[in-house]
Amino acid sequence: MSLIRQVRQTIDDHGLLLPHDTVVRGVSGGPDSLRMLHVLRRLADTYQVSLHVAHLHHGIRGQDADDDAAFVAEVCQAWAIPCRVERADVPALARQRGLALEEAARQARYAFLRSLARAIGAKSVAVAHNADDQVETVLMHFLRGAGLAGLRGMRPLAWIDELRLGDNRQGPPSELQTRIRLLRPLLQVTRQQIEGYCREYDLQPRFDRSNLDETYFRNRLRHELIPLLEAYNPNVRQVVRRTADVAAADYELLRIHLAQTWPDVVRSESDAAIVFDLSALRALPLGLQRSIIREGVQRLCRSLRNINFVHVDDAIRVLRKGNVGASATLPRGLALTLGYEQAILAQVDFEAPRENRPRVQPAEGLAVSVPGTTALPDSDWLVTTCVVERQSLPKNWAQNRDPYLAFIDASRVRVVSRLALRQRREGDWFEPLGLRGRRQRLRDYYINAKIPRSERATVPLLVCGEEIVWVVGYRLDARYAITPDTENVLIVRFVRRHRG
Repeated sequence: MSLIRQVRQTIDDHGLLLPHDTVVRGVSGGPDSLRMLHVLRRLADTYQVSLHVAHLHHGIRGQDADDDAAFVAEVCQAWAIPCRVERADVPALARQRGLALEEAARQARYAFLRSLARAIGAKSVAVAHNADDQVETVLMHFLRGAGLAGLRGMRPLAWIDELRLGDNRQGPPSELQTRIRLLRPLLQVTRQQIEGYCREYDLQPRFDRSNLDETYFRNRLRHELIPLLEAYNPNVRQVVRRTADVAAADYELLRIHLAQTWPDVVRSESDAAIVFDLSALRALPLGLQRSIIREGVQRLCRSLRNINFVHVDDAIRVLRKGNVGASATLPRGLALTLGYEQAILAQVDFEAPRENRPRVQPAEGLAVSVPGTTALPDSDWLVTTCVVERQSLPKNWAQNRDPYLAFIDASRVRVVSRLALRQRREGDWFEPLGLRGRRQRLRDYYINAKIPRSERATVPLLVCGEEIVWVVGYRLDARYAITPDTENVLIVRFVRRHRG
């Protein structure tokens, strides 16, 4: 297949070019970028698109970089293509962000392309990654440790907004911004085909000497590792590309499953924390658990590019076998911390907002009016009480699911004037309904009921004299439950005061 036909097939298969769109074309001046510009220029009328060239001077290679910028500007002038040349201090950016020079250059380059596209109203940015770049990328990810997301390599169509560019502008674009498409029309074209095309059309690209510098990881792969692998399998490049295609398809399937599962395991989500349902998360298959953790980290740290497998594996180990309070450290100061019924992904020093529920202050006790209404101090909660005849109860009273509503045998509350709310005390015990009359220390009940340690001190206890009648929100004492002999029922309900 000719190079032009191969590019057209990639464009058509993935819907890369949109009619009447302006495509920002990143051009370095090298063979790949010059050849792609030449091809897109030939195809522009066919696909009804216009081109706008972007060249970023990285401030690294001195006179060679100056000459590259001048070359790109001259070519664009000769071919009547609009061109924007800008300069970035990549070494300073690398120092500022603590990055390798390669990564800082990548971030600066894509940030420039995105900025230009938005400035001129373009929907797409095209870059010149080819089939051999794909092989190198997949091998780099494999050697550094990667899951499906890394092993799928680069995709012909992606979104530049989803790249981790470390500029604090990541995440979903606002309604006023257009998502910028990232196109790779050459991804099925080999470097050898590109060089042949340049010879055929007498294109004279610039040569970047840094491509020979084997201190760069990618260059060492290109000049050392891949030739060595070809000694074992001459078709290793095709094998790696096929592997990337298989991984990409499997990754898409996993993402679909992840999107369907996420609402079932997430109790709440904000910019500060994600709260997972612990039992639901533990019930998932291992692969989906890992995907959920990765997704959570990326939602909270959108500029983070890579998540180390070791971090995710530690989080999974804590998730599966950890006890209450166990924590796993994750990138950027995040931690996954286990509660009784939830797992919280947030910064290490994050304090979860307290649920608005009835609480009692550390006073001796609060007298409860019967019948009547009693306000909880410093709260918008009220306690309402009334006494009714047994036969006037609703038919479904025994299936009560309101944790803040209790039906109590009124005859057991012997001295109603002593009905009160208080906090726990050392030595408290009661007979939880359902334990067949067995006594249990309140401390043990709190542990078994998985009430967070931080909440236990403020759980209201409805008491009659010294006896616990109801652990509010949790369990009634069996001695105060309604029996077949009950004639009158004390109804106690906690409700929130309506704010005008």
